[in-house]
Amino acid sequence: MAARLSIARAVCQISSRRTCAAFRPVRAQWQQPYSRSFSCSIAARAKKYTEDHEWIELSSDGKTGTIGISTYAANALGDVVYVELPTSDLEVKAGEAIGAVESVKSASDINSPVSGKIIEGNSVLEEKPGTINNDPEGSGWIAKIEVADSGEMERLMDEGGYKEFTEGLE
Repeated sequence: MAARLSIARAVCQISSRRTCAAFRPVRAQWQQPYSRSFSCSIAARAKKYTEDHEWIELSSDGKTGTIGISTYAANALGDVVYVELPTSDLEVKAGEAIGAVESVKSASDINSPVSGKIIEGNSVLEEKPGTINNDPEGSGWIAKIEVADSGEMERLMDEGGYKEFTEGLE
């Protein structure tokens, strides 16, 4: 089995080998307006991103987060053929590997954006790993985590910051 890289390293290696526009991220998704529920603040629900191309979105209670890989990473990785999901009750610190994604181009670790306890893996990905390619920031989520310290969210990038970050990679 090939050595696994972080999503960021895999994206960087793949990005340097790009030869056509087909692998560029879809910009239209960045232009979609954000809608929010009246039951929570926009700050509590806003998606946050890491430099390793993972995202997390807190639930309205601010205690549970949903983790996945970004659209940018999914596009750069290509067709996902296997996902290693984290086990429930796994205690992790921010930046630790919680699973892996294997694509036709590479194998990459998925790191937790925050510290906490994994409470669920997305079992749909076991049978249909391509869900990550179809909807990486929606139904292609990787895991749900019970967040130990919601203050860790402050060090992550918001959508605008992440967009600016990925534009610098092209």
